[in-house]
Amino acid sequence: MTPAQQTSDPALVLEEARRELARLPGLLEALVGDLDGAAVRTRPAPDEWAPVEILCHLRDEETEDFASRLRVVLARGTAFAPIDPERWAEERRYRHQDPRLVLTSLRELRSESLALLASVAPADLTSAVAHASIGALSGLDLLVAWVAHDRLHLHQLAGTLARLWTTRWAPLKVEYAGPIPYPPTTPC
Repeated sequence: MTPAQQTSDPALVLEEARRELARLPGLLEALVGDLDGAAVRTRPAPDEWAPVEILCHLRDEETEDFASRLRVVLARGTAFAPIDPERWAEERRYRHQDPRLVLTSLRELRSESLALLASVAPADLTSAVAHASIGALSGLDLLVAWVAHDRLHLHQLAGTLARLWTTRWAPLKVEYAGPIPYPPTTPC
């Protein structure tokens, strides 16, 4: 199947997205499941999120962004509810939340999302709803973006953990490992 045929096959997009989305909870558990209280709340740079903030963001996006917007598409709705993830981080006090509870909640919410996706007819994913900044978003667009969103935050989390690790063991010469994300600063 050519790449163009793959992207036009809603069943294939749905199948692969479900498989990829199912991986996130286990990957997060492996990355942060045993971090201590200080490390999980430390920001690698002033404008970057601590590991627990990334987890909280993923948890909240699970219901208030991707699954919610997919439901709008499936219901043939006309508008998405606005979201403000940056504001949520402060208002919801992400850095003060228990990462174990956040992981448990995210795992449960992702399970619910996967159950929703299991009930979707692939053809229904071709419907679209207007988005204020990027135009029409189909259910297929949302599924592909959802997986990309997971991966972007896994990348962010891995970079954060690398910086926190190197800061912890300074002045040892960690630069031997290669470029470490986020310039060295006093962690927040």
